[in-house]
Amino acid sequence: MTSKKFHLKITIMTIQINSDNNLTVHKEFRAQLQSQITEELSRFSDHITRLEVHLSDENGHKDALNDKRCLVEARLEGMKPIAVTNIANNHEQAVEGAIDKLKSTLDSKFGRLNNH
Repeated sequence: MTSKKFHLKITIMTIQINSDNNLTVHKEFRAQLQSQITEELSRFSDHITRLEVHLSDENGHKDALNDKRCLVEARLEGMKPIAVTNIANNHEQAVEGAIDKLKSTLDSKFGRLNNH
């Protein structure tokens, strides 16, 4: 009987969530964000080593439209980091928009790499 060796590469994407002094990120929202980000960016997990998510409220405690900001910085294996920003009426929308922008940027970047 012969034995076969299989090599499985498992890349764990670290996600760090930060917020400014005007915002408290509760445990449930943090877990929701990590789950959403992991699911949305799973196809890039072989390339992304770390994600930093920065949430902020541009106008502090004042109510205003489009004042919730999400900046996502993706650290890529062997490449320069990519950062995207989105501003929306709430942090959920800001995160969704930033993830969409990051997916588009990564699709473009890895599509170009695969075509060469």
